[in-house]
Amino acid sequence: MRPVLAVWLALSLLAGTGAQEVCGGPPAAPAHSIPAPQLSPEERLSPHMPESLRCDACHAIAFQIEEQLRRAEGKVGRKALSESDYVEVLERSCSQGWESYGVQELDGEKRLAGPGLPRQEPMSVMVLGGPWPGRLSKMCHGYVGEQGEAQIYGAHRRGPAALRELLCHGEKGACAGGKAGGPAPPKAMQNEL
Repeated sequence: MRPVLAVWLALSLLAGTGAQEVCGGPPAAPAHSIPAPQLSPEERLSPHMPESLRCDACHAIAFQIEEQLRRAEGKVGRKALSESDYVEVLERSCSQGWESYGVQELDGEKRLAGPGLPRQEPMSVMVLGGPWPGRLSKMCHGYVGEQGEAQIYGAHRRGPAALRELLCHGEKGACAGGKAGGPAPPKAMQNEL
C-alpha cells in the first residue's frame, strides 16, 4: 500500500495537484512553462557566430577584454602595461573558456546572454556551452588579429566606450548594421577569418 501511496503523491505533485488541493486547501498556483530556445541548424552546427548574435557577441568580447586588461593594470598600480604584458593579457582574454555565455530566447528573438551583456528576462532558459564558447573565442582572436593588440590596448586606455566603438560599432563592426543585436551587414563575416 505504501508504494502505491508514494507513486500517487509523486504523480499528483507532478500534475500540479498538491495535498492541500486534494484536502480542500487553496488551489495550487498555475504552473509556468518556459521552453528552451529553438536553435536553427546554423545556430547549432555552424562554427561561426550567427549574424543575428554577432553584435551581442562583440559586446561580450569587449567586456571580457576590458575586464582582463583592467585587472592586469590593477596589479601594476593602474599604470600602462608594457607591450608584452598587454599582448599576453589579450591572448589570455581570447583563450578563456567563455562557458558563462549562452543563448536565451526573449519574445521570439534569440539573444546572447552572460557577463557584460544587458540583463535578460530572469525567467527564461539559457542554453550554455555547445558551440558558443568556441565561437566567442574565434571572434575574439579575429578582432585582435584584425585590429592589432596596440590599437585595442589604446582604445582600452581611452575607456570602455572607445573599445566597444573600435570593435563593435566601427564601419566593419558587428553592430554597424543598426540596433544592437540586430543583423550585421554581410561584410561582418570578415571578422571571423
